[in-house]
Order: sequence, then structure tokens, then C-alpha cells
Amino acid sequence: MSLTDILILVTLSILWGGSFFFIEVLVDHLPPLTIVTARVGLAAFALWGIVLARKLPLPKTKAQWSALFVIGFLNNALPFCLITWGQTQINSGLASIFNATTPFFTVLVAGALLTDERITKPKLAGVIIGLLGTAVLIGPDALKGVTGSMLGQLAVMGAAISYAFAGTYARRFKKWGLSPLIVATGQVSMAALMLLPLMLFIDRPWVNFAMPFDAIWAIAGLAFFSTVIAYNLYFRLIASAGATNAALVTFLIPISAILLGVTILGESFTRLQAIGMGLIGVGLLVMDGRVFSGTKQ
Repeated sequence: MSLTDILILVTLSILWGGSFFFIEVLVDHLPPLTIVTARVGLAAFALWGIVLARKLPLPKTKAQWSALFVIGFLNNALPFCLITWGQTQINSGLASIFNATTPFFTVLVAGALLTDERITKPKLAGVIIGLLGTAVLIGPDALKGVTGSMLGQLAVMGAAISYAFAGTYARRFKKWGLSPLIVATGQVSMAALMLLPLMLFIDRPWVNFAMPFDAIWAIAGLAFFSTVIAYNLYFRLIASAGATNAALVTFLIPISAILLGVTILGESFTRLQAIGMGLIGVGLLVMDGRVFSGTKQ
């Protein structure tokens, strides 16, 4: 990767790590469904502005629009809701660590559903190490029985599984030749459409609605920095450095989220979390293979 690619990678980790920070601020003021609907709704408006300004070709078939609906559910609506609700039970740093299990579940899902994504020995070893790290994180809560904290952890891990299915399903967009920016715009738009009626029915935001200043800047940051700008940087990084290098952001997101949570929100970072994050990091390195083989990709 070039120096520019590395700078984009670090910036992207801060933007996506920041999403956990923004959510941690928002859950004190707004219900989870309202937070997620505002995030995807504002992001959809901004992304459509970019699409129209660049005059990008839109999807033309029913199959393409239907696929955007599915990816909007798997990649935005469901995981965003699970992560946001999960952060009502656990802090942003721990949530970001569980979110980092996404590559492990992706290996398992892709290996089961795609003929060209078979599970290799390094991938299997990485999955085992990474899931061991997850077990270390969940372990003490599991011994106590089903608690709010444990449910929060399982919710974020459920989001990681949803991302894994989304990544596998998204393979079909390549054969259609749709711009990645169109896919991003379509998926957040579909997520907004499916969440808006649920949010109005369940949260009823017009009743006792309060939006303090810190919630306003947090929702703006979540929508524009952690979604709109992050997507644009991510697609630029894929085009410049490739999908494998872009996936390295997974290593960095928990670090950014933990640093923001500890320094600004005063969250704690325990020794057990450090051990679990370390095991997940080792698992990702084993799966990636480049550190041990010396291969540049």
C-alpha cells in the first residue's frame, strides 16, 4: 500500500471506530430504532446527492432492486439495530471487539455457501483462535447465567454474523457491474425504508421528544462521518489497494473505539478484554497469512 492508502486505512478505522463512540453517546438520549433510522436516513440523503451529482447509472432490473433490499437488511438494518441495542448493555470498546469477529463468521458462511471460498487450514486455525478470544470475553457472563451484559454481547456478535451473510450475498453485485457507491446508496436507502415505519410505530418519537446538543452532533457524526465519508473512503481504498488490504481496517477499529471510549467517555478496559482482543487479533493475522509468509498483497 502507498502512504496515501495507509492514511486512508487509519482514517477509516477512526471513522468506523467512532461509530461505537457516537452510539454510546446517543443511547443515553434516544431509543435504538430512532438512532439507526436517523443514521441510515441522513446517510441516504447525502449519498443520493453524490450519486446524482456524479450521474452514476442506477439499477435497472427488479432483481437488482430486490438484492439491494436484502443487502440493506443484512448489512445495515439488522446489524445496526443489534449493535445499537447491544450498546445499551455493554460499552463501546467491548462492542467493537465483538464486531471484529466478523471475518471469522464470514469464513464459515462463505465456506459453506460459495464453491470458490473453501475453508483452508490457515483460515480454520484463525477462526478457532478468534472464536476462542470471543469465548474468553463472554465466559464470565455465561457462568452467571443470562444477564443484560451477556445479551448485549450476543447482540453485537449477531450483528457480526449478519455482516458475514451480507458479505457473502454481496458477491452478486460484481457480476451486475453496479458501482460500489450505488450499492452503498441503495442499501442505506432500503434500510431507511424498512426501519422508518417500525420506528414511528414503536418509538413514537413525537412523544416526549428531546434532542440535546450532544445528541445532535453525535447523530450527525454517525450519519456523515461514520457512514457517508467512511463508505467513500472504503471504496476508494478497495479501488487503490484491493479488498484484502482494505479488510485490514478490522485490526484497527477496536483500537480506535477503545481509545475514544477510555479517553472521552471514561470507559474501563479490563485485562480480560485485552486478552480477548489479543486472541482475536492473532486469529485475524493467521487468517490473513501475510505476516507469517512474508507475502505482500
